Amino acid sequence: MKLVWTDTTLRKRVLFVLFALIIFRLLSAVPIPSVDAQELARFLSSNQFFGVLNIFSGGGLTNLSIIMLGVGPYITSSIIMQLLTIMVPALKKIYHEEGEAGRKRFTQYSRLLTVPLAAIQGFALLAILESQNILVNLTAFDRIINLLIVIAGSMLLMWIGELVSEFGIGNGVSLIIFAGIVAGLPTVVGEFIFKYIYPAFDPSILPTLIGFAVAGVLVIAAIVLVTEAERPIPVTYAKRVRGTKMYGGGSTYLPLRVNQAGVIPIIFALSILLFPQMIGTFLARFSNVIVAKISSFLLAFDQTSLLYGFFYFILVFLFTYFYTAVTFDPEALSTNLQKNGAFIPGIRPGVSTSEYISKVLTRITLLGATFLGFIAILPLIMQYATGITSLALGGTSVLIVVSVVLDLLKKVDSQISMREY
Repeated sequence: MKLVWTDTTLRKRVLFVLFALIIFRLLSAVPIPSVDAQELARFLSSNQFFGVLNIFSGGGLTNLSIIMLGVGPYITSSIIMQLLTIMVPALKKIYHEEGEAGRKRFTQYSRLLTVPLAAIQGFALLAILESQNILVNLTAFDRIINLLIVIAGSMLLMWIGELVSEFGIGNGVSLIIFAGIVAGLPTVVGEFIFKYIYPAFDPSILPTLIGFAVAGVLVIAAIVLVTEAERPIPVTYAKRVRGTKMYGGGSTYLPLRVNQAGVIPIIFALSILLFPQMIGTFLARFSNVIVAKISSFLLAFDQTSLLYGFFYFILVFLFTYFYTAVTFDPEALSTNLQKNGAFIPGIRPGVSTSEYISKVLTRITLLGATFLGFIAILPLIMQYATGITSLALGGTSVLIVVSVVLDLLKKVDSQISMREY
């Protein structure tokens, strides 16, 4: 840790991240015009859907700030673009075969797609808030200005996240979500203390508190264990004779992580699950009987329902496989091994090596995806057992925080290792 502050380049990266997060928190405190603060507080306290949406805004929805959409539109556009790589061969070629230049083009397409998505989400969200009398006395011009503000705020936050990824340490978008969750922690702790501990302590809640504390420690330990778990594949380098000297012949291993995707499947799944509730809340404004039935059906799909838990598990499971397939290419790895004179003992180089790596990766990802999906719905299971509905949201936050912290520590450790060498 001392090297983080003594090394000039590393210190600049860490300070850049801190500076970006400070700017982000300042932006989250700047509200859009015409907000009724009391109505907003009442609405947020009784609506779990907006609690989840608040995670993606990094806490910006609490004050209806200019960054109230957060990084949600950018995450959605990234999901759409990566899904299109499977269906559109030209995009797959850009992403996988054109190297760094192709990935920059791909990222640029994601940015461009973010603008219309932010406009759609911003319009729906502002309409919902106006229907709840949270935004008051708005003219047509005021509505247009508010929409432009939230679109610009989302794009600004996307830019800050990309700057953090490029000039800082870690994934900028994940760090923004992480910072929003951590920033809300003092408020949650304070509310809990004033409700159960001060001024009068409720002894009946003590067994529940102990149970939650033990379960929390076990869950965090399990997340760390699975996130850090690796399946080593032995690799041997062939011996080469040049003149009178012999080179190579060493042995090493390929570390395949059980959970290659990290926290990304959870963020992807949540961003998809937000849409039915947002559409249902928006349609609730209309008095048409058919529209009202559609709205009721979509609003029944909330964080406390069994249907929500089922789809949450399935989406996390599928996105873990999907993101692993997009980011990890066994064929490219097999080709690189063959070019460097390396092989897996007992496996022929080339296609056989690629198939073997794919087979191993599929098996260990099955374990990682199942575990991640189970951890995602575990708060729902505990919620049904205890009756405390806020657990669903708290569990998601714990998953994101632990995964982001592990990823950040790994990135810092790799930077330190580079400086030492």
